[in-house]
Amino acid sequence: MDEEPVRIELTPDQAFVLSDWLYEVMMESDKLDAIVPDRAVWSGIYAISGTLEKELAGIFAPDYAQRLAEARRRLVELMGGSGQ
Repeated sequence: MDEEPVRIELTPDQAFVLSDWLYEVMMESDKLDAIVPDRAVWSGIYAISGTLEKELAGIFAPDYAQRLAEARRRLVELMGGSGQ
C-alpha cells in the first residue's frame, strides 16, 4: 500500500465553509453518527477537520459569522445557486 499522503486543494472560501460544517456535524450535534455510520471514515474526517483548524486563522476571528456568511455567498454565486 502506498504511504504517500493524499493532497486536497480547496479555495479559502471552500475551506472556511467546510470547516464550519464539519465543526457543526462533529462537535455541536450527534449528526456524524447518522451521516457517516462507518466509523473507519471518521479518521479521514477528523484529519481534514484538524488540518482546516490549523490552517484557517479566520475561524477564531471576532467577525467569524460575517466572514462565514460572505464565504457562503461567494461560493453559492460561483455555483449559480440561491443558497440557504
